[in-house]
Amino acid sequence: MRLTIIGSSGSFPGPASPASCYLVEADGFRMLLDLGNGALGALQNYTDIYAIDAVYLSHLHADHCFDLCSYWVARTYPQGGRKPRIPVYGPPGVADRMAEAYGLDPEPGMRETFDFHELAPGVREIGPFTARTARVNHPVDAFGLRLEHGGSTLTYSGDTAACDQLVDLAADTDLFLCEASFHDHHDNPKDVHLTGREAGEHAERARARRLVLTHLVPWNDDETTLREAHTAYSGPVELARPGAVYRIGAEALAQSPA
Repeated sequence: MRLTIIGSSGSFPGPASPASCYLVEADGFRMLLDLGNGALGALQNYTDIYAIDAVYLSHLHADHCFDLCSYWVARTYPQGGRKPRIPVYGPPGVADRMAEAYGLDPEPGMRETFDFHELAPGVREIGPFTARTARVNHPVDAFGLRLEHGGSTLTYSGDTAACDQLVDLAADTDLFLCEASFHDHHDNPKDVHLTGREAGEHAERARARRLVLTHLVPWNDDETTLREAHTAYSGPVELARPGAVYRIGAEALAQSPA
C-alpha cells in the first residue's frame, strides 16, 4: 500500500494544509480517505482527480466531507460529459447530507455521479482492500477504518476521543494514522478529540508499528503535540505533512517526498 498525505489540518484548513484528505493506493486502485474543505485543489498536485476509484468519508463534519461537493461538480460537468459513477462510503444519511450541502433535491441528489454506500461496523471489500470499520467516540456518527492488503495494514482513526474500539481496530497495525487535535492540561471538550498523549496511548496499547499524527489544528503548536505523543508511545512517531508518502509493508515502512 502507498499512503499520500493530501491534507492534515484539523477542524479547518491551515495556512500550509487543507483539511483532512489521504490518498491510499494498491494494485492501481486509488481511494480517498476523507475529502475535507480545500482538499480537492491540493489533490491535483498528486494525481489525476478522475483516476480516483472510491471515496471513504469517516463522518459528515465539513472538514472531512465538504469537498465532495466540488468533486461532484468536477465529475458531473467536465468536457466530454459525466465521468463514470464511483462508490462513496459514508455514515448513514450520507447521500442526503451531501445533496443538502450543495442545495440539491434529495432525489437524485448526487446519486447519478456517486454510488453511495452507508457504513456500519464490520468488514467489507473495497477494491483490493479488506476494510474493517468501527464506530468511534465523536459527537456525530463517525467511523475508524482498518485497511488490509497483501499482509500490510493501515488504520485511520477519523475523528475520535478515547475509545477501546480504536485500540481494537489498530491492533498490530503497520501504520496508525491517528488524530491528535488537543493538547494536555487544557480544558478540552469531552468526547470529541484526542490529545497527542492520548493518541500515543492508543498506539501503544494497540502495539502499532508506526504512529503518524494528523488532524493538527492550526492554532496548536505541532511540536507540543509530537512531544506529548512521545511520552506515551515507544515506537516511531511523526507529524502528518502534506506531500508525505508512506509505503506500507509488513517488513518496513519508508517515507519519501511526493
